[in-house]
Amino acid sequence: MENFINETQAARVVFGSGVIGQVREELNALGAKKTLVVSTPGHEKKANEMAELIGDICVGIHAKAVQHVPIDVVEEALKVVKDRKVDSLVSVGGGSSIGLAKAIALSTSLPIVAVPTTYAGSEMTPVWGITENGLKKTGTDHKVKPKTVIYDPTLTVTLPKRLTVMSAMNSMAHSIEGLYAPKVNPIISLFAEESIKAIRSSLPDIMKDPSDLNSRSNALYGCWLSGTVLGSVGMALHHKLCHVLGGSFGLQHAETHTVILPYAVWYNASSIPEAIKIMARALGTDEEDVAGFLFDFSKSLNVPTSLAEIGMKEEDLDRAAELASKNPYYNPRPITKQSIKQLLESAFKGERPPKGMEFQGGVDQWMLELPF
Repeated sequence: MENFINETQAARVVFGSGVIGQVREELNALGAKKTLVVSTPGHEKKANEMAELIGDICVGIHAKAVQHVPIDVVEEALKVVKDRKVDSLVSVGGGSSIGLAKAIALSTSLPIVAVPTTYAGSEMTPVWGITENGLKKTGTDHKVKPKTVIYDPTLTVTLPKRLTVMSAMNSMAHSIEGLYAPKVNPIISLFAEESIKAIRSSLPDIMKDPSDLNSRSNALYGCWLSGTVLGSVGMALHHKLCHVLGGSFGLQHAETHTVILPYAVWYNASSIPEAIKIMARALGTDEEDVAGFLFDFSKSLNVPTSLAEIGMKEEDLDRAAELASKNPYYNPRPITKQSIKQLLESAFKGERPPKGMEFQGGVDQWMLELPF
């Protein structure tokens, strides 16, 4: 076994049907006296219900979170926090809600109690992201990681089927990329495999019966693990592409992750044989067809499988490739603008990654750059 370092910052997790009723108790444990509920405009009903559960220490609801966390939205929220002398935050919703809460915490160090209603998984990470001037900047800071996460599957039952799938596929992408991320280690790889397996097995059952709490619980369990994976070992090409496509071209976060996942795996497959073995085992497919299986799996669940379907313009592919190859994240296979452009072209068309065939985009160029 190779040497490794495993560093995971603990968070309190409260998991189970009906545990949302414990939110006031969790805030009391943090010493909260003036709590602000953060959500998106679409989650105002749940935010109001949360405010009632919190009771007299709730100083208001800020239902203005939007995807990719624009800087002007952050600045407005910080003003509310200052004016109301807020000492704690409760985020209710998915990635947009927790993203805004994290951005507030980045500037204020306020403690967060996260209440996910989707399967995004970002509530388990110290990763933050803010979009300014059309570019999404990300970073890691442990003060933005929630102190407590309340996972209650009953809160996900009303999540539409399409959003359920794409949110969970976003979560699966965290675990898949965690198998070849810069700080990969055997402990986190166990979490990643279990996460992939849980999400893979639960989604078809949720599609058959959206009210199935057992399947919803399994999906939420996979989400929890995936967030832990992402927060522990870092990111690579998949997340760089999604950050570029979302932050600079306005594509929906979960949709983008769902579409890009098979292509990022295809691109890297020949450079990550051990990770591919684990993916194949967790997904229940052939090692030579992991990328194709992921494509087919999304298609079988009736969600988009191409960038064209989610609003990407073909004339923007060159600019996206340029941004993604500029200051790239760590990746096991070298990255060039030419190779990323070809990856994006395949993703734009929705071409199924072929079984047993290595991605060839840009090979000649990056091979010439190697020092031999």
